[in-house]
Amino acid sequence: MASVPSYLADYADIYAEDPRAAAEQWFRDAKYGLFLHYGLYSLLGRHEWVQFREKIYVGEYAKLMEDFTAEAFNAEAIADFALDCEMRYINITTRHHDSFCLFETEETDFHSVNAPCGRDLIGELAQACADRGLGLCLYYSHGRDWRHPHAPNNDRWGGNARPDYDPPEPTYAYGDEHDLSIYVEFMFRQIDELLSNYGPIAAIWLDGIAVPLSGPYEEFHCQKLYDFIHEKQPQVLLSYKQGLLGTEDFFAPEHNAVPTEGKPGEICTTMAPGSWGYTEARAGEHLGVPEVWERLRDARSHDFNLLLNTGPLPDGSLDPEDTPVLRAIGERLRAEGFPE
Repeated sequence: MASVPSYLADYADIYAEDPRAAAEQWFRDAKYGLFLHYGLYSLLGRHEWVQFREKIYVGEYAKLMEDFTAEAFNAEAIADFALDCEMRYINITTRHHDSFCLFETEETDFHSVNAPCGRDLIGELAQACADRGLGLCLYYSHGRDWRHPHAPNNDRWGGNARPDYDPPEPTYAYGDEHDLSIYVEFMFRQIDELLSNYGPIAAIWLDGIAVPLSGPYEEFHCQKLYDFIHEKQPQVLLSYKQGLLGTEDFFAPEHNAVPTEGKPGEICTTMAPGSWGYTEARAGEHLGVPEVWERLRDARSHDFNLLLNTGPLPDGSLDPEDTPVLRAIGERLRAEGFPE
């Protein structure tokens, strides 16, 4: 039998019979996780959708990579912080809609190892989580991509798949030249890398569901992807927000619970209302201890986990407005347990 992933050590008996059943029980018991949105958008501090909102052309946006140092991104400190907050797993943006990757990949040169950072941040966090028995969940922007030439476009995918550039973005494929299958294969290979290079993964967490829902989502071949993920790492739990096909392992809607048909559920929400990536203008507006506790109470009342997001600062350090709040929640959880 393959060795039990560290985060499933307490579920070894179940794991021996059914790795995914062990993972599902672990997930239900975990209750609380840390979400991190970090990328090039963090450098601008104007929302994770800044490229889309401000219609920054691909080449211009890519220049941000020259300043991506992540000098204060400390995977071990992040993992220790999550434990101190009584969180049992960490979810991080491996690749957001801007397509910049926090991991080394053979599919593009647009990644952190090629930036002044020179580091594979996902690899560092994977090791830190494994050492501490934390589950590592990997956010991956699936339905929406603002860089890849063959990613979903505005002609077929609801009008908001990409920034509305005028004049058109010169690196995009248009008309008969556009081939979504090239992009689908690109994603497939990247997810293969994530499952091959970073040890046992707790969850693959797909985002961008509004795009495939706006068009012929069958062209994304999601069930083929789901089956591949489960074959590659049988314990991996898979989500696609509130559910694209209904065959996902758990549902992860934003802010509010949805019916789950008996599957596990996870509410994802953020410390800075209206923003997931670091947004300077939201300073002073973040959730306080009472608001976070109430969100925990709401999630538990629906038997959902809470995945609570903070956007690291441009240098990769955790937002100092959020850290004392989340530590205080951890202290209260140790004293009182989870609200019901």
